[in-house]
Amino acid sequence: MTASLSRRKFLSRAAAFVAAPYIIPASALGLDGATPPSERIVVGCIGIRGRGLHDLRWMIGNPDVQVVAICDLQKTQREGVKSFIDQHYGNTDCAMYRDLREFLPSRPDIDAVLIATGDRWHAQAAVRAMREGKDVFSEKPSCMTIAEGRAVVETARRYARVYQTGTQRLSEPNHVFAIEMARTGRLGKVDVAYAHIAPWDAAKIPREWKEAQPEPPKEEVDWDIWLGPCPWRPYNEEYARGGWRGDYDFHTSCIGEWGAHTFAQAQAGLGLGESSPVKYNYVDNDSADGMVCEFATGQKLIFSRGDKYWYGSCGERFDGERGWAAAADGYSAPEVSSPDLLRQFDEVIGEYVARTGRALDHMRNFLDCVKSREEPVANARVMHHSMCTVHAANICMWLERDLEFDPATETFINDDEANRLRSRAQREPWVI
Repeated sequence: MTASLSRRKFLSRAAAFVAAPYIIPASALGLDGATPPSERIVVGCIGIRGRGLHDLRWMIGNPDVQVVAICDLQKTQREGVKSFIDQHYGNTDCAMYRDLREFLPSRPDIDAVLIATGDRWHAQAAVRAMREGKDVFSEKPSCMTIAEGRAVVETARRYARVYQTGTQRLSEPNHVFAIEMARTGRLGKVDVAYAHIAPWDAAKIPREWKEAQPEPPKEEVDWDIWLGPCPWRPYNEEYARGGWRGDYDFHTSCIGEWGAHTFAQAQAGLGLGESSPVKYNYVDNDSADGMVCEFATGQKLIFSRGDKYWYGSCGERFDGERGWAAAADGYSAPEVSSPDLLRQFDEVIGEYVARTGRALDHMRNFLDCVKSREEPVANARVMHHSMCTVHAANICMWLERDLEFDPATETFINDDEANRLRSRAQREPWVI
């Protein structure tokens, strides 16, 4: 001990230090039901409005999620989302970004991103995010072309990222029941599945530009980023307000609008979630209503625009030797051909949960997989194969002829014109 600090003084000070209360917030320790910071999933958002706000409320309601940033090319949108997030947490911490090229690499603290942009940006943003080490929850339709879907699959694999597309009915009990009834053989051999396509817009979508208007300041709406990989065209405020649907450059048609959901549902029930049909039969109408697609197994997928097989939206139905099962939005319970089939509901759902370990909540399934590093129900491959069905069906309608497709090589057989439509040129610098 030095002369300035005797042993007695040292011991007395040490005792006082030990006796003094050292306060650690209960939330930091995970007490009182709080999630400690080390267990929280840090999330950033890209392009949130409409459906994206629903997803954000869904995600932020989980106590192990901390949303810290919003990236949006429209000032009013990013400020509105920041306000919502700040109010939720009772602070002003949510950061704002206009350009995801700045946002993604500057935030190594972010574990996952929620992407709810327009369709043209889903794959583009997902690939860029996964390259920066982020897991991804992306709204659907999740790619504009077969090539984009393949890029998402390869990026998720290369960077070992968890990816979930927003086909939430794959996690909802009524749909899970119908899918599992078909997949597990409870309906007997299932030869036909029906899938709902959207009752608005058309498959043969136009390519006309809207009237040119003066471009706003970049800080208000960054028009170059809004267009992203799509061909340049003059600004029109209707695009920025959501009026891009039904446009070839920005949308996947009435087939993709709901088929992004229902084809995944139908293919899961057929046990073909990681494949696609090999034959697409052209139908002479503007929506593909009634199109029959055939898998290599001989099983068929039939598109329906109306309510012949369900009521409500985004329905699927499976017809088997022993009966049929169907589900759609608005059902209090699945529809089946016999009450005896519905009595198996609890058993079927219980077996599904026991087999997969998945939550019957699509967002929770994603968050659980972010922690466990397991694959979620709507992983990149499931997304891609159902979207291959979307894109192949669109190409069939555009070319107005039957097509044959090889799911292994993701090419059309003996059809150079169809193969050219598997991808689209991407405008610099938005090339992935």
